[in-house]
Amino acid sequence: MTTQTERLNFRLRSFAFSGIEARPVWVEVQISTGLPAFLIVGLPDKAVGESRERVRAALTSIGLALPAKRILVNLVPADLPKEGAHLDLPIAIALLAAMQVIPSEEAASYAALGELSLDGRLNAVSGVLSAALEAASMGLGLICPASQGEEALCGGDIAILAAPNLLSLINHFHGRQLLIQPVFTNPPADQTTHDKSLTPDLADIKGMQMGRRALEIAAAGGHSLLLSGPPGSGKSMLAARLVGLLPDLTPVESLEVSRIYSAAGLLDGGRPLRRPPYRDPHHSASLPALVGGGTKAKPGEISLADHGVLFLDELPEFSRTALEALRQPLETGRVSIARASTHVTYPARFQLIAAMNPCRCGYLGDATRECRKAPRCGEEYMARLSGPLLDRIDLHMTMQPYEPLTYMTEPASESSAVVAQRVFTARNRQKERQGDVVNALAPIDDLHLSPAAQDMAQKIAQRFRLSARGYTRLTRVARTIADLAASPAVEPAHMAEAATFRLRSNSL
Repeated sequence: MTTQTERLNFRLRSFAFSGIEARPVWVEVQISTGLPAFLIVGLPDKAVGESRERVRAALTSIGLALPAKRILVNLVPADLPKEGAHLDLPIAIALLAAMQVIPSEEAASYAALGELSLDGRLNAVSGVLSAALEAASMGLGLICPASQGEEALCGGDIAILAAPNLLSLINHFHGRQLLIQPVFTNPPADQTTHDKSLTPDLADIKGMQMGRRALEIAAAGGHSLLLSGPPGSGKSMLAARLVGLLPDLTPVESLEVSRIYSAAGLLDGGRPLRRPPYRDPHHSASLPALVGGGTKAKPGEISLADHGVLFLDELPEFSRTALEALRQPLETGRVSIARASTHVTYPARFQLIAAMNPCRCGYLGDATRECRKAPRCGEEYMARLSGPLLDRIDLHMTMQPYEPLTYMTEPASESSAVVAQRVFTARNRQKERQGDVVNALAPIDDLHLSPAAQDMAQKIAQRFRLSARGYTRLTRVARTIADLAASPAVEPAHMAEAATFRLRSNSL
């Protein structure tokens, strides 16, 4: 009678992914007598099934051959779908340990993921950061491709073998080569540092004082902003400069955003994100591209903009279905993607900045340039946007035509670094008062309205028939204006300025 050890030669930890979560998977290998075969079971997809040929070719390239026996690879749990080529490496390591090419005791102290080339090189895969976090929680080290060693470092204080190829990994286990622990090559930048070569600077924009003020308020409180105006009025210029006013991501935010980018395979060089992301999808973007989904439920633009900026230019030109799908994430900060075979939830705490023309031709209100359908064309164009969606946008700013003479005569404007310092100071006031919650999400009890300001807010809400949500967002914007003014309480002057931005929407 054979023993359990003889029936099961080796098992190694790897992972299957659901959204940004890494779920532990056992890669079990059994080599037994019988007709030569190489089987992979445990609900693998086509990419996992093709691992047989990649693993076989990689072993052949380093002078090894699979035994002429029956090889069975079982992925446990068997009812969990396994997708992607990241299981190549754990299958190869489990086989090497079962063949006694590498010491099984040492290999068992690691989890692994990575894709194999036919010559044995290790290629980058998605989800290394989440895998490192899960490995750390299980007390294991992690074996991953060399290009993603820094990414794995963000998962915690664990042993990491970042191997360039399969042969170097075998040599490491035999003591003939040392794979050293990766180190970070990009230390965190100073919180107020802004690289002008990477982010457009506000100093490039002259005039537009109201637009600049709206942008500063949006940055200071994390508020959503809608810019409306004719073509060439500076909407896109302002929006592109918002991210340069935001402070660096906190360690917790950086980890969350980096996990999303890791799951999407977009983490540049395996380095964690330090700055808030900026995403500007084209208005032809589909619903899955915007909110996430597709056959593998990948994160969409709203998740890739987590703790950053999502800029939607030509807002009414997006499909109505895609825009309405933004309503729940704007409130909850997450998006749930439900499919027949999977249910995934992604973080989506983004700052929405949108821009639009007043009508399709863009010149509504300019008697010399508007089309013949005015004002009906403007009404039809605005009807593309629902009232509930507009009600979720904190700041509404109408831009005026930008005269070329203004650019020549206006004095130089403040740079992004100057404005960013005020934003940073205002964010610190919010942190002292309400923790890590920005004003755009703050409970109304934490806003500290003076009796006069509260009375004014109630009169504004009654006069313009604001919804409860609109009233709350009005007071939150006023709180941000008070923070920029270093005022302990929200006063009537702050509420009056907030009302000028809240009531610019045609929906109110």
